[in-house]
Amino acid sequence: MYSDAKSTAIIFKAFCDENRIKILQLLMDGEKCACKLLEALNITQPTLSHHMKTLLDSGIVNGRKEGKWMHYSVSAEGLEKAQEYLNSLKNKVKGE
Repeated sequence: MYSDAKSTAIIFKAFCDENRIKILQLLMDGEKCACKLLEALNITQPTLSHHMKTLLDSGIVNGRKEGKWMHYSVSAEGLEKAQEYLNSLKNKVKGE
């Protein structure tokens, strides 16, 4: 299922930064505008853009443009892919 190690690494890279975890926690309450994320995180716009690119590339977060602002939300499909990979590892360890 996950024979592409690079794709899997991109997914899990999204979880390997404290700011990205905070962004995911904020998005668990629903879609947020980049401006709201900036306010909540106290980081610069270029730093937010860097983190959002990583999250978007991983498929864990979806983005849509509305006017001049980007709006972000958690991707259920992206989270499912990450969960499937973890489950496959767990099943291999258990010998299933």
